[in-house]
Amino acid sequence: MTGIIIAAAVVSIVGLILGLFLGFMGKKFAVEVDQKEIDVRAELPGNNCGGCGYAGCDALAKAIAAGEAEVGACPVGGEPVAKKIADIMGAEVGNTRRMTAFVKCAGECDKTNETYRYTGVEECTVMPFVPNGGSKSCTYGCMGYGSCVKACPFDAIHVINGVAVVDKEKCKACGKCVAVCPRNLIELIPYDAKEVVKCSSKDKGKDVMAACQVGCVGCMLCTKQCEFDAIKVENNIAHIDYDKCTGCGKCAEKCPKKIIHAH
Repeated sequence: MTGIIIAAAVVSIVGLILGLFLGFMGKKFAVEVDQKEIDVRAELPGNNCGGCGYAGCDALAKAIAAGEAEVGACPVGGEPVAKKIADIMGAEVGNTRRMTAFVKCAGECDKTNETYRYTGVEECTVMPFVPNGGSKSCTYGCMGYGSCVKACPFDAIHVINGVAVVDKEKCKACGKCVAVCPRNLIELIPYDAKEVVKCSSKDKGKDVMAACQVGCVGCMLCTKQCEFDAIKVENNIAHIDYDKCTGCGKCAEKCPKKIIHAH
């Protein structure tokens, strides 16, 4: 009986000493936590999509708390989250504009020609290694194999009739589809953009028409119609300056290929 009591006493004493030691070491080597970082992280949506340019929400929260990132750096949270974080940081949100991904191609299956029948791996990232960059005659257009679809964490992009199409109501502008597209067909544009050019071909008009029924031929009629210098033709393709565009629609009305669309 005495042995049991002694053993229990020894265990208790050892446990007490160990507990005191761990408590002392915990305080000595404790890592200071920035309360602002904790509060900012609580406001971030937690998608960890990387659209902000950081590894995830934890990394972004740390950067914002340290003053290394803007309070509105989270594309998923948008303005509502930016305002909450601005209150935490004692900063101003500044000008924020909701963005959305946009696919610069209208070359659907019945609009674009094919140079051969492809039966290999159906993955956009593989196409740069096959003849002509894929079976479609246009080497600038959407290949329709959906690498962007797989990359989107928000189910905001789908391939419809051979071309990727973005649902701008679901899109969070995280940029993952932009990064994965091997032809750089996808760009982030303002959510409230009025007109868009659904083509990215830099070929001359004759070559464009030989490959696709609806491609931009660089005729410059759109530029002549715009009163605000908001649309220009560079490298045989029309580009819209969304800071200048008023959405009057005159460029779309005069486009002979009807490649400029309301967004």
